[in-house]
Amino acid sequence: MATILLVLWQPGRLSIGISAMIGAFADLVTGVNPFSDVIAVWEIVWDPTLTFVGLILISLSLEKIGFFEWMALKMILLSEGYGKRLFFNMVTLGAGVSAIFANDGGVLILTPIILAQMVRLGMPRHSLVAFVMGGGFVADITSLPMPISNLVNILSADYFHLSFWTYSIRMIPVDIVAFLVSSLVLFIYYKSDIPHRFSINGIEADSAIRDRFLFRFAWVLLPVMASLDFLLPFRGVPISAITLGTALILLSAGMVNAFLNPLTLVLQAPWRIVFFSIGMYVVVFGLGRTGLLSALTQFVQTMAHHGLGLGILAVGFTTAGLSAVMNNLPAVMMGAIAIHSANLPVPVERALALANVIGCDLGPKMTTIGSLATLLWLHVLEGKGLRIGSGYYMKVGLVLTIPVLGTTLVALWVVERLYG
Repeated sequence: MATILLVLWQPGRLSIGISAMIGAFADLVTGVNPFSDVIAVWEIVWDPTLTFVGLILISLSLEKIGFFEWMALKMILLSEGYGKRLFFNMVTLGAGVSAIFANDGGVLILTPIILAQMVRLGMPRHSLVAFVMGGGFVADITSLPMPISNLVNILSADYFHLSFWTYSIRMIPVDIVAFLVSSLVLFIYYKSDIPHRFSINGIEADSAIRDRFLFRFAWVLLPVMASLDFLLPFRGVPISAITLGTALILLSAGMVNAFLNPLTLVLQAPWRIVFFSIGMYVVVFGLGRTGLLSALTQFVQTMAHHGLGLGILAVGFTTAGLSAVMNNLPAVMMGAIAIHSANLPVPVERALALANVIGCDLGPKMTTIGSLATLLWLHVLEGKGLRIGSGYYMKVGLVLTIPVLGTTLVALWVVERLYG
C-alpha cells in the first residue's frame, strides 16, 4: 500500500516508475519476493508495456502531423452547427481514438484539442465542461474493444494468453454496449449545458494538416497495423513488434522529409510505464506471497461456483471498487492473479478475466485517483485554465459509471453465453 500511495502522491514530482521500483526493491531486500519474481514479471510485462510505448509514439507522431485536430474539426463540420449532434460526434471521436491508440494517448492528446476548439466556437464554461467531461469519460469507458485500447487490456490479454482475435470478438460487442449506454447517460446528464446552435463559419479541417505527405501516409499505415494486429499474433509475432514497427516506419517517414524529430518523440515516450509495470507487478506478487490475495482468490472461486453471471458481476464490481480506491493497474494485476489462482475451467477463467478488464477500465472513473490517465487529464485541463474539482468529478463519475458498469458486465455474460 505504501508503494501505491507513493505512486498517487508523487512527492517532489517523483516518477511513478521510480515509486514502483522503490516498492519492488523494498520487497526484494526484505525477502518478501525472491529475485526470480523479477524475471517472471519481466516475462509477463515486456510485451504489454512495449506495445503501450509503441502506441504512444504513434499518437505523438500523429498529433504533430495534425491528425487528431483534423478529426476534431471534421466532427465540428459534420455537426452542421447543431450542439447535440456535436456532442455525440465528439464522444464518438473519443471512443474511436481510444479504441485504436489506447485511452491514455487518446484522452491526453485529444482533450486539449477538443477544449481549444470549443473555446474557438465561443462556448460558455458550463458547455466546455460538458464536452470535455463527455469526451474524457467515453474515451476511458469505451477503451474495451481490443487489447491495444488500454494498458489494462494489454496486460490481461497477455497474462491469460488471449489472442487478439479471441479477445476482440468478445469485447467489441461489449464495448458497443458500453458506448451506447455511456453516451445516453452523459447526454441526459449534460443536455441542458449543450448549446442548441453554434456557428461553424471559418472552420476548415484541412487547415490543421501540418504535413500532407505524412497525413496521407498515416491513413495507409494505420489500417495495415490494425490488420497485422489480428493476423500476426497467430504466428507467434508479439503485438509490441507490430506497434513499435509501425511507430518506427512513421518516425522514419517523418525524418526523411525532416518534419518529425524521432529523438524528441522517443524521449517523450512514457518509458516510466515500463519500470512502473515491473515494479508494481513485483509488489503485487509480494502481496500474494504474504497471503493477502488468498481472500480475493477464495471470493472468486465462491462466486464462480454460483454461476457464470454472478461470477462476472462479482468480479467486475469488486475490481472496479479496487481500481477506484487504489488505481487500476495494481487492481487489474491483483484480479488477474486471483482469477488464475482460482483454478477454474478455461471458459470460466476467460470470462472472469474479461470481467476484471471491464471493472478496471470503468471503475477508475468513480474517483480522481482511479487511473494515472485521470490524474494527468485533470492536470492538463487545469493548465489550460479549466479546473474540475474532485467532488464534482466523483459525483459525475458515480452517476455515470455504476449503470454503465452493470450493463456492460451483463453484455459480457450474454456474449459468453452466445459464444459458449
